[in-house]
Amino acid sequence: MTVATLFTPQITPQFDAASIDAASTDASSAETGWDSYALDTDVADESNESDEVAHDNDMAEPLSSNQLLPTETAQFRKLQKKLRRQVSWAIRDFNMIEDGDVIMVCVSGGKDSYTLLDILLLLKRIAPISFDIVAVNLDQKQPGYPEDVLPAYLNEQGIAHYILEKDTYSIVKSVVPEGKTYCSACSRLRRGSLYGFAKQIGATKIALGHHRDDMLVTFFLNLFHGGALKSMPPKLLSDDKQNLLIRPLAYVEEKDIIEYARLKEFPIIPCNLCGSQTNLQRAIINDMLREWDDAHPQRLASIFKAMQNVAPSQLADRELFDFETLSLERDDNERLFEGDNIQAGQTDSLAEIGLPVAPKTQVFNPKFASHHNHDHDQQAESTDSMAKTSRTTQKIPTINPVI
Repeated sequence: MTVATLFTPQITPQFDAASIDAASTDASSAETGWDSYALDTDVADESNESDEVAHDNDMAEPLSSNQLLPTETAQFRKLQKKLRRQVSWAIRDFNMIEDGDVIMVCVSGGKDSYTLLDILLLLKRIAPISFDIVAVNLDQKQPGYPEDVLPAYLNEQGIAHYILEKDTYSIVKSVVPEGKTYCSACSRLRRGSLYGFAKQIGATKIALGHHRDDMLVTFFLNLFHGGALKSMPPKLLSDDKQNLLIRPLAYVEEKDIIEYARLKEFPIIPCNLCGSQTNLQRAIINDMLREWDDAHPQRLASIFKAMQNVAPSQLADRELFDFETLSLERDDNERLFEGDNIQAGQTDSLAEIGLPVAPKTQVFNPKFASHHNHDHDQQAESTDSMAKTSRTTQKIPTINPVI
């Protein structure tokens, strides 16, 4: 049985001075809707970036005795603005958050969920719409799990939250054979508990901390081992149509989250249920993606862009595209081959099946466009000689057949 404990601190969420300054700047320029907000923050980021660097340089000498905090540097402000902008774009592109929504943010104690909660709380203060946030943590009763760390952080930050207690660890250990990965069973149990609780408290959306690289890893897992072209969608309706899941970090890279969590000094809680298992296929693909990112920095961005630009007619899924009913739509105009000659072989066989044994050709003329005022015969004679003398320098245009 799940036990839920509600904590509603009386203090407001805490933000560093840099976050508040940036938030107030963007809030003053925001209009209505995520679209105008995302554009406003982008402009503000570009205009303020140079000022911030200059400000830090000016302050460096007076503060030499007192070192700047990580969250007071221009590096942090620039990174925070980048994350805020990317999350805003994801929310806008997929209509993740609407006016009046109650967002249940699933917080596990990892870097991803901490970053998600922090950015959403910042956006809540400056967004052009009104929505509420409640944090929910599922205590799965793993051995050695520090139960006091996450509640202490949430209380310190003044964030309303629930702590759900459910011994899913024992269930997973009992149903999964030794040596097998726990991820599948563990995620199903977590989803079942969190879906039901979201409906119970009236949350309209469930926010998960999966980022762009998680989506890419899942894509390759399904490609290599599942025989399917699918990944984690940025927005998902549950199978029973009772809950909407959103992933606001869909455009965010993992390395940016790692750096943000380091600068913010989140109290990270490692997962010792599945994270300690060796030879996980997900971990192997993660390593592959890191190698790609080091050797080819734009490759992952290109792959993610491909996931957003799918052409069903260029694949082979008969459910997505109707290949069976494809038919020709030719006109009555005969299209002649543009070239020098056509050699027909086995003419008897061609004639037997009703094909021409001496197909007509059309003279290919690279200079055709410059001789509109000549008749066809004069044009052919003059341009043939010109083509011979300028064949090495004249670029022959590509002839695209009409399909």
